[in-house]
Amino acid sequence: MRSRIVIEAVLISVVVAIVLLSLRLNEIAPSVVRFFTGRSFDPATIHLEGEFVESNLGAAQEPDGSITLRMIAQQYVFVPRCVRVPANVPIHLRITSADAVHKLTVDDNNVELVTGPGSVSHAELRFARPGTYGMPCHHYCGAGHYAMKGELVVVPADVFGRIPPDQRVSCATP
Repeated sequence: MRSRIVIEAVLISVVVAIVLLSLRLNEIAPSVVRFFTGRSFDPATIHLEGEFVESNLGAAQEPDGSITLRMIAQQYVFVPRCVRVPANVPIHLRITSADAVHKLTVDDNNVELVTGPGSVSHAELRFARPGTYGMPCHHYCGAGHYAMKGELVVVPADVFGRIPPDQRVSCATP
């Protein structure tokens, strides 16, 4: 009887450990996640080459009229910090991290993207009307976490078309 209790306790412990590990794997071992997902870019150089090169960040209009929004999360800022996108247009948000696990959220929206070094997270968005939306980090990423906030400014589609691409990563009034 005693050996059965021990076996059950061990099995329960193993199941609990597997569940906890699967829930937190991207936080405790990003390299393990990269190994199993096949993603293998170097977080330290993501802004220098590939999809997340500095000149490719922000909102880019695709041939089909949709917008691809690329961002990098790094302690304690989103790059770019403020982005303008058009209303009533599909937006493909893609984000990666340079240093730690971050969670980008968009106010008044159901977007919650968790990203870690070496991984790319994505979401599909569409905003029905112009407005300003906060984009705070909702995953503790260090001492400066409280200040890690971005901003998404949605403008009418015709206004967006007149904004030069290099000014779409700034929320200063043109």
